[in-house]
Amino acid sequence: MELEINIIDAFTDTVFAGNPAAVIITDTWIADSKMQSIALENNLSETAFLVKDTANSYQIRWFSPITEIDFCGHATLASAFVLFKKFPELSTVTFIAKAVGKLPVVKKGDGEIQMDFPNNKPEKIDSWPGALTSGLSIEPNEVFRNQQAYFVVYASESQVLSVVRDNAKLKQLAPLDVVVTSVSERQEFDFVSRYFWPANGGDEDPVTGSIHAGLAPFWGQRLGKNELKAYQASSRGGVLNCKVTSNRVLISGNAVQYLTGSITI
Repeated sequence: MELEINIIDAFTDTVFAGNPAAVIITDTWIADSKMQSIALENNLSETAFLVKDTANSYQIRWFSPITEIDFCGHATLASAFVLFKKFPELSTVTFIAKAVGKLPVVKKGDGEIQMDFPNNKPEKIDSWPGALTSGLSIEPNEVFRNQQAYFVVYASESQVLSVVRDNAKLKQLAPLDVVVTSVSERQEFDFVSRYFWPANGGDEDPVTGSIHAGLAPFWGQRLGKNELKAYQASSRGGVLNCKVTSNRVLISGNAVQYLTGSITI
């Protein structure tokens, strides 16, 4: 069996930046074990698999190299980019995922792709596992949590940039991952973050769209604004434009093609 594969750098307009994701479209679902093997072979944060539902609706599943993921933003952006490029007449597409339902996506006039995500604002917790404290070189000021991750809030961007993680300790927090965040000290951004996920995919994720469904409403409330610009400060880096409503978070970003090819299984 031959399958077309596209690798897209998401949340960037420059290759070799942002977060790369693989996108594979099939007529019907292939075996879960094959999808997991392909994701492991690709060795990217995520590989997205799509099966067409209707003219502009697709079932979507996301796999990291080690497990299936409930919700992935950058691979959703990459998937929309591939579909909008294949079918230029499309300006909207809806993805359907088991864990998060319908995810509408719009091709904007400025070239950005806007995704409509659930509002996953985290809640503050007063106590947290010792593995969270011992797994980070800088002790948290505050900790919040949603269904995806612990949100560690630091006092400064320099702490976010300099914190060192202990993957063995953070892995003990499974199934939750860890995001560290602060207000940005740069004028062009409202907040910054880094995302560690040794329990579900790897060391540090380059740019994580899904976690901004929690970060944006958190910082939006704290900063008193509904529209925010975020920077994920990984070695590759990525920019996300966020708009918060009562129960949804709109996250926009650019994407760029890196590779088109075929795989044989």
